[in-house]
Amino acid sequence: MIHLLRIGSDVALETADELAAALARELRESCHVRPEPIDPSFAFDPVRNQYHATSILRAMTSMTEGERLLGIASVDLYVPIFTFVFGEAQVSGRCALISLTRLRQEYYGLPSDRRLTAERLLKEALHELGHTYGLRHCHDWSCPMASSTSIERMDLKNRRYCLRCHAAVRAASYS
Repeated sequence: MIHLLRIGSDVALETADELAAALARELRESCHVRPEPIDPSFAFDPVRNQYHATSILRAMTSMTEGERLLGIASVDLYVPIFTFVFGEAQVSGRCALISLTRLRQEYYGLPSDRRLTAERLLKEALHELGHTYGLRHCHDWSCPMASSTSIERMDLKNRRYCLRCHAAVRAASYS
């Protein structure tokens, strides 16, 4: 089972519900949205004007009760060695985190495209959840598990795992 947790008050419940439905279809696993969002202000770095992803992920760890927990953040995330991250996850763990900020067209000064944002959100969710199933980055550039350091790279990915990654997720979800 996967639970989705809104990180920040401006992640719409509708967005989380749509992602839960898409993930349930793709992963063939039950997905539910927790009703109350959490406030990420404890992870804010005023020097970077961003939120420390690892701090949020660490806080999420205490909130899981055996299920996978995917946080959907409305804030821009970073880890110290990168300018930004689309998300972060515990490899073979229970928690993953993604950010909507840089997935939205508006971030790049372009008109809003709800469909494109939803597609990017699903790909990033599959990527970070893949890490929780024990997957590393895939060499197949079209697989959601391929590394994405830019939005252009993310847009090249499919919404389905390659055969190797799909088999690994299936095996991990049954163990």
